[in-house]
Amino acid sequence: MVTDQTPVRRGPRGPYAKSRRTRQSILDSALTVFGESGFRSGSLRGVAEQVGMSEAGLLHHFSSKSALLAAVLERRDEQTRAQFGWDDGGGRGALRATVDLVEHTASTPGVVELFCTLSAEATTPSHPAHAWFTERYATTTAFFRAAFEELSARGELREGVEPAAASRAVVALMDGLQIQWLLDRDSVDMAADLRAHLSGLVVGGL
Repeated sequence: MVTDQTPVRRGPRGPYAKSRRTRQSILDSALTVFGESGFRSGSLRGVAEQVGMSEAGLLHHFSSKSALLAAVLERRDEQTRAQFGWDDGGGRGALRATVDLVEHTASTPGVVELFCTLSAEATTPSHPAHAWFTERYATTTAFFRAAFEELSARGELREGVEPAAASRAVVALMDGLQIQWLLDRDSVDMAADLRAHLSGLVVGGL
């Protein structure tokens, strides 16, 4: 209950709030630009124009194109986790949500290209996105491992499937499918292939 004496919590105000809103607008616009045009063709100028600012003004918030791209990928992860309930449940539900997410990914080829290009470049320790990708792969692998361990505890994981190894294999499969799909979108169905693989690991399938 709120009384006259109860302090009311409010969100950020003033310059900080404005700066935060501007950063979010830049990220949303960048996601659109890079999603439509891909990594190479998408430009900082194009993002800045969508937001209604100069390229110099954009660089005040993000020091480089690489820094912006890494932030865009993180923003995309946040949106997809919320949209598909990636963090809401483990086990079979988590695997089903992942298949739904991969199916949705096929509608944003530019973002898929962006992820594949950046992840390869970021293997160099000096790359601005190196730490982000390292953490993301660790988090994603841990997510699948937890899902498989939960299934195993329920007796729903097929005999001989080891959660840690299975989690690494799923992440590798997803990355490989993205590359094959970018090269030949007509012959590769990422969601169907992932569903088939995961169904083979789970008793009764997905």
